Amino acid sequence: MEDEKISYGTRFKSFVSQCTRVWHLLKKPNKIEFTTIAKVSAIGLGLIGVIGFFISLGMKLINLGA
Repeated sequence: MEDEKISYGTRFKSFVSQCTRVWHLLKKPNKIEFTTIAKVSAIGLGLIGVIGFFISLGMKLINLGA
């Protein structure tokens, strides 16, 4: 109920101030940080792909058996 009482203008100003605060905390990653993030992202993407492949393979095998 209290969220309905807050105007959209106030919410927008709050959102902008939060974004500004985060923007000031940002820093450019160095080479080691960047490569670590890239490796972890690639591993995660690969795992999701492998899981999707096995789910797809399992669904095809279930349909062949029926």
